[in-house]
Amino acid sequence: MWDERFNTEHYVYGEEPNSFLVEQWNKYELDENKGKVLCLAEGEGRNAVYLAERGHTVTTVDLSEVGLQKSARLAESRGVALETVQADLATYTPESNVYSAVVMIFAHTPTDIRKRSLQIAKDALRTGGYLILEGYTEYQIGRGTGGPGDKTMMFSKQELEQIFAPGEILLSRELVRDIHEGPLHNGEGAVVQFVAKKA
Repeated sequence: MWDERFNTEHYVYGEEPNSFLVEQWNKYELDENKGKVLCLAEGEGRNAVYLAERGHTVTTVDLSEVGLQKSARLAESRGVALETVQADLATYTPESNVYSAVVMIFAHTPTDIRKRSLQIAKDALRTGGYLILEGYTEYQIGRGTGGPGDKTMMFSKQELEQIFAPGEILLSRELVRDIHEGPLHNGEGAVVQFVAKKA
């Protein structure tokens, strides 16, 4: 399904990074210590390329080979390099305790894979590493502005807060905001935004 969705000349979620990611990256000054960054379910690569442009070593993981090819083309056009990994998050296991940040932007999957993805994201972070995540909540269903139509594939604030200790959570909120990311994310979206720093 994702190969089919991405099989077009244009970037269906745009070529610019997610605005929440940019905001949080700058807020916590994550460029000060250049490190390894992992982008899970990254699609066509817009966020990964943005981080590579800022000098980080970025690994982008997605199920879609077409999406990864577009990621590589976007990176080449911007004069940066990515490590691209074609993998299913149901089985993919990254290195533990090595990444300075893990990024999950609209990384929607079935419930069991989502829970596993969140755990491997935490495990992949080194001490002091950041998880930055934005995803749709069940209140997005029916809006027609993006996201899956199945509420079991949506994120929730409560679920995310179970992964990290309270003292590690820097931001956890649900809200409705304007999102304009290519033709498939366009309009008001009901999202959860979450940032944690691994103790």
